[in-house]
Amino acid sequence: QVQLLESGGGLAQEGGSLELSCVASGSVYAMNAMSWYRQGPGQQRELVAAINPNGRTNYANSVRGRFTISRDNARNTTYLQMRALTTEDPAVYYCRGEIAPRMGPMLDYWGRGTQVTVSL
Repeated sequence: QVQLLESGGGLAQEGGSLELSCVASGSVYAMNAMSWYRQGPGQQRELVAAINPNGRTNYANSVRGRFTISRDNARNTTYLQMRALTTEDPAVYYCRGEIAPRMGPMLDYWGRGTQVTVSL
């Protein structure tokens, strides 16, 4: 089985920073595209950032220039560095991965999410 586990969420002040981590565990053979989504109160889930295996990235317009997605393939870990946080950023942040398990096909996997809160 493959599992994704997010961590690093919590409370930050407006203008502050947080770093989220997503660890893929279980029978992981390879991680393909990895991404972060978020869903705020009363909002639909939206793509925040994505990263290809070669490191190419894409960002939502709302976070471009403030958030940075990165990955460490050796550790099966994907990161989201968030800075200059605003009141538009509070949400549950979810990790999504295209992952090939050993002895299985590549599939999409989702973490359970981690809460990010911003205070004034």
